[in-house]
Amino acid sequence: MHDARILVDALRDPASVATLASHQWSELISIARAESLIGALAHRLQYVAVPDRVRAVLQDAVGAHDLARRQALWEADCARRALAGYPGKIVLMKGTAYVAANLSAGVGRSIGDLDIMVDRDDLPAVETALLDAGWEWVKPDPYDDEYYRQHMHELPPMIHRERDRMIDVHHTILPLTARPDPDAQAMLNNAVALDSGLHVMAPTDMVLHSIAHLFADGDLAGGLRNLWDIDRLIREFSEADEEFWTELAVRAKTHGLVREMERALRLAARLYHTPVYKYRAGQTEFADYLYARRMLARDGFGRETRKLTRFAFYVRSHWLRMPPLMLARHLWTKWRKGSKAAK
Repeated sequence: MHDARILVDALRDPASVATLASHQWSELISIARAESLIGALAHRLQYVAVPDRVRAVLQDAVGAHDLARRQALWEADCARRALAGYPGKIVLMKGTAYVAANLSAGVGRSIGDLDIMVDRDDLPAVETALLDAGWEWVKPDPYDDEYYRQHMHELPPMIHRERDRMIDVHHTILPLTARPDPDAQAMLNNAVALDSGLHVMAPTDMVLHSIAHLFADGDLAGGLRNLWDIDRLIREFSEADEEFWTELAVRAKTHGLVREMERALRLAARLYHTPVYKYRAGQTEFADYLYARRMLARDGFGRETRKLTRFAFYVRSHWLRMPPLMLARHLWTKWRKGSKAAK
């Protein structure tokens, strides 16, 4: 096993697992766990014949996802009740949004922290309400606190003192120092209300948020899972609305994410055969090969491989987040803090 393509093939075409040998099943399960896609894989293979030992693993994954789904929805409702006096929109993001809106992207989706988005001007009121309801700061360090508030797209992370569950309060979708500058207010204005009173992003904004998270903010860690989200969202939204592709192009321009959108469409089509033929995704670039190489960098034990490629994308993620001088200052400060802590 040279990379994670066996997982991509199984997700794209569940019938392809029929020819897997015993050792390949072990590799598939190991890679799926490492990529946080074991839940999605389990649901994809529910009606496919698999070895008994594999079926037991997949059934456990389905059960774990069902529990995680209930926990995520409960945590979202806890936040809703804590912010009952807040008059603005509370927009769920990422995995919690997918399951709350009953989207196919939420089926088997691993869900970690609760991510919400509110108007930036309302951050003090939201912050105070959450602190009063039992959340507290994860990072009390003054430098980290100042860095988050001045440069990031969210408040410093908070954790509930009793439930031990984290919440990230966003006011936009990318760090303020990032090169793209998405229109957060436009996303809030177009957010769709759920029966609970919470909101989720409009379909095209939801897709573009996932694209921004993957290609404009980070080192592509977890890239296969995020690209799977994009595939699921695009399939569902484009089938439901014939104007989806036109609106996606318009919103990509609004948020300054045209290049990222085109790359996401090319890579989704390349790996998951996402049907993007209705929209021109731009010409294939050599860099697409490097992105795919980074996403597939796992061996049969689920371990990360291709150290040079991963390091290059790690450097790229920091380069995207801040200008060179600011990056140097930030890394120097973090290094000094780490050195003092080690003494």
